[in-house]
Amino acid sequence: MRYYLIAGEASGDLHGSNLMKGLYAGDPEADMRFWGGPLMNEVYRAAQNGTNGLARDYKDGAVMGFSQVVLHAGEFLSRLRQCEADILSFGPDVVILIDYPGFNFRIAEFAHKQGLKVFYYIAPKVWASREGRIKKLKAYVDRLFIVFPFEKPYFDSKGISYIYKGNPLVDAVDQAVIPAREDFLASCGLPSDAKYIALLAGSRKGEVSSMMDTLSVFSDRMRALPEYSSFHFIIAGAPSRSPSDYAPYLEGRQEWLHLVFGQTQAIVKHAEAAVVNSGTASLETCLLGTPQVVGYCQSPINFNLARLLIKVPYISLGNLILGKMAFKELMQYYFTPDNLLTEVRRLLEDVEYREEMLADYASIREALGGGGASLAVARAMLEELRRD
Repeated sequence: MRYYLIAGEASGDLHGSNLMKGLYAGDPEADMRFWGGPLMNEVYRAAQNGTNGLARDYKDGAVMGFSQVVLHAGEFLSRLRQCEADILSFGPDVVILIDYPGFNFRIAEFAHKQGLKVFYYIAPKVWASREGRIKKLKAYVDRLFIVFPFEKPYFDSKGISYIYKGNPLVDAVDQAVIPAREDFLASCGLPSDAKYIALLAGSRKGEVSSMMDTLSVFSDRMRALPEYSSFHFIIAGAPSRSPSDYAPYLEGRQEWLHLVFGQTQAIVKHAEAAVVNSGTASLETCLLGTPQVVGYCQSPINFNLARLLIKVPYISLGNLILGKMAFKELMQYYFTPDNLLTEVRRLLEDVEYREEMLADYASIREALGGGGASLAVARAMLEELRRD
């Protein structure tokens, strides 16, 4: 069969690559084309003897927030038309959309009107905002595949059938090859006994620019304390960003503030604590077992729009899964260097607080189910296609 997959950011590339492995396992003759990233392309090249199935890299043009979408409207429409033409040229049996709702809902409508079967993997977060999109899910998506247990009663209440096979991030974390702490620190040019805080500022340019001002000043203030004067801070460089995006914040801080690309899981795993932009990275930090505080900072217009749209009590997936504040969320005006310093010190110094958080992490992992989600979803997709 012929599969056309669309992932618009780093997390989608990760989950798309694992889904492709499962599809190839169940359909060795599968013919795939996709918008995604290097992980998806690596799977494709391994299956197709080195050829390239990547129609467009997600790094080309990812935007964030209402204001940036407006500013990049022409580029967005151009990419949309390019994708539509490529789908028609390829002629797939199914279009598989992976998260990325702003773009993928448009493609869902287009593909449906062309008579193509549409699967949506990793449901758009309509339970958090923009519930009006439920009508589009019902109208344009043939089968929805969800990844969070709290989504089941929500979609049941909306009369939308779904398939739930667990969360693919469990596999992504458990199967990751993470270097030993000493080896990782050596690769960063740090001594084997170095202690550091992980800094994850997000994957989009707007997130980085919104977060790094605060994160860099936080590193200054923590290093200024005698008991933390030897600490380091490692920024996990996002795959879609370049060193130039972080360069202004490193200037004058190279002694303690370091930028590392391609080792996000190692950065988080071996850190004493982490400051994480809300999103998939926060849930990944739970699964890796590193105490964290979540930060969220946007332009005032985007933040105020988000407050009007978002209707869930927490912005972090781990807290939503658990139904309580397992770790603190510092949003917008509360995301300050001083508040970060207070919370990170508590993560390091309050043993009871730290252990309670790690116990909550165990409950979050249990709620997500065991491994094998990606393969199980791929099998379910194949069953749906063969049934027809």
